[in-house]
Amino acid sequence: MSRPAVLQLESVDFVRGSRQILTDVNLRVEAGEHWALIGPNGAGKSTMLSMCGAVEHPTRGTVQVLGHTLGRVDVRELRHSIGHVNPRHPLRSPLPVRDVVLTGATGSIELVPRWTPDAATVARAEMLTEMLGLTRLTDHSWPTLSQGERGKVLIARALLPDPPLLLLDEPSTGLDVAARESFLETIDALHGAHPELATILVTHHLEELPESTSHAVLVRDGRILAHGRAHDVLTTDLVTRCFDHPIAIEHHDGRWLARAQRRTTGFLVGS
Repeated sequence: MSRPAVLQLESVDFVRGSRQILTDVNLRVEAGEHWALIGPNGAGKSTMLSMCGAVEHPTRGTVQVLGHTLGRVDVRELRHSIGHVNPRHPLRSPLPVRDVVLTGATGSIELVPRWTPDAATVARAEMLTEMLGLTRLTDHSWPTLSQGERGKVLIARALLPDPPLLLLDEPSTGLDVAARESFLETIDALHGAHPELATILVTHHLEELPESTSHAVLVRDGRILAHGRAHDVLTTDLVTRCFDHPIAIEHHDGRWLARAQRRTTGFLVGS
């Protein structure tokens, strides 16, 4: 039996100026599913994610987020129920970690003047900080954090309102290998601790997918090439078609590996 739909995109087109960005996009995301959104630069991934986050509205078609149809709902209120992790978080002031996490309650970049969190909000922020292994960094200021530490802080911030939907926009950007692996372990632990949480993770690199990835969607030229169970979608044939380049896909110990193939006389071999 299917779970409730967290996201439903039906026959979605999106036009910006005279350019068609998305064409006939159909996608359903249910509670507890963990989707990877993959495609080349300019494929339309960011536009799709912005609709999932109730930021952009479709030119044609219907987008339902958490049971609400875009265009018929106050998106400012709706966004409070959507967690968003963006490694390019535009914070400039030296807020300590505890305050960065608390900005998730107001959906603001800085602390809102004259706003005081209630005891329950403070307790949840402390719980999330501990769950994500950030307790020792509570008093550290934002500019002093590594990119990996910032990523974990932003997850805590996004989870503070206890959203049913979490969007991760290229969360491994700027991480070295060790920090990336630590971050992916955090994502896997998060999925295990919140079984009803639906997530969408945007990436160009299959090596950046956590083991708990359950579904995938491949986007090319503004259209969905394939979507469904990750093992059915992340195949050599489909990924090669998506990126218009011969790419061999392997899956070992719960993780994906992509490597380019070089053309020789009439057939492909691994590089």
